[in-house]
Parts: sequence; C-alpha cells; structure tokens
Amino acid sequence: MASTDYPPNISANDRVILFDGVCKLCNFWSQFIIKYDVQHRFKLCSVQSPEGKKILAYFGMPTDYFETMLYVEGNQCFEKSDAFLKVMAQLKWPFRLLTVFKFIPKRIRDWFYDRIALNRYALFGKYDCCILPEPDHQQRFLNRDTSSN
Repeated sequence: MASTDYPPNISANDRVILFDGVCKLCNFWSQFIIKYDVQHRFKLCSVQSPEGKKILAYFGMPTDYFETMLYVEGNQCFEKSDAFLKVMAQLKWPFRLLTVFKFIPKRIRDWFYDRIALNRYALFGKYDCCILPEPDHQQRFLNRDTSSN
C-alpha cells in the first residue's frame, strides 16, 4: 500500500475510532471519548455505517460481524489492545497512565481484550439499533459530509 493511499473518508491527519454502534459498552466508550478528548483529536464512526463498512473493507476486516474496536490513524489501523492503548496515549492524565499495560506482551493483552469484546453483549447489553449522536456532538463523527476525501 502506498503511503499516500488512505481509507475512504479518511485523510492523512485523521484519527478515527470505529466502534460497534449497537453495543452498550461501545457506546459508553464513544461518550467517554467525546467527554475526555477535549482537543477533538478523534473522530468516531460506527462500524454499521456505510463509512465504517468501507473502512473495514479497506483493511480486509469483516463487515458483517464485529469483534474489535478499530483505530485508524491516516493509513494505518490498530485493533484490540493496541487500538485502546494508542487512544489512551493521546488523552490527558490520568488516562494516559493506562499505557503502562503496553509492557504486557500483546498476546496476553489481546487475550483479555477478547474476553470482554466477545462477551460484550452478554455483559453490558445491546441496543436494537445504532444510537444517533447528540446534535452538538455530530461534528465528532466521521461522515461523508465532513470528510476530506
């Protein structure tokens, strides 16, 4: 992949967090980002949205079932614990302290991540459909109208 090749609706400086829009834990995560990303570094995108599905397809990820949060920075994607730690590293203290977990081997970190991700509906619940963003938060979400591409 050429370094100037970017996923659909994403440009070089974009930082996009893809999340499961029907998962209650994932929606809590998106609200957490809106609240604590005071510098508006990240855009959010539901994996169920047309934009989310295009990004997933670009990276060769499934578009019909969702097992992980995906973090996209320009033309790179990170998943599972790497995605979580990349996001935490860009937030203010005390959240940045969580990056200490990067010293745990990835295989172990991802095993714990998978235990939560694969059981998230049973543990936290599920919405019948994707929750729409509050009107004052719409600019925090990636969509065709606000993208650079």
